[in-house]
Amino acid sequence: MPGLEAGGGCRLFSVEPDTTPEAHAFQIAAYRRMGSTARSAIAFRLTALARQAAESGIRARHPDYDERQVMRALLRLRLGDEAARAVWPDEELVAP
Repeated sequence: MPGLEAGGGCRLFSVEPDTTPEAHAFQIAAYRRMGSTARSAIAFRLTALARQAAESGIRARHPDYDERQVMRALLRLRLGDEAARAVWPDEELVAP
């Protein structure tokens, strides 16, 4: 995978404080052994998990929101106020 520390320019991954350098190196090696399809599948799963976590947080903070309000709050959270206003120009912003 280009850009993973050695010889590729920018570093794509940083070592987390709770991760040993050996564990980090093992994980990077595992990613390098994967094909692009497997790495893409991981990226899609992580994106879906992040979305689910964001939606759960919105629902926990705003139990009165219906599905449409959750969707609008998620869009505002991910894309910002300007995008939310552009999509729904005649409606109040929904708190994420």
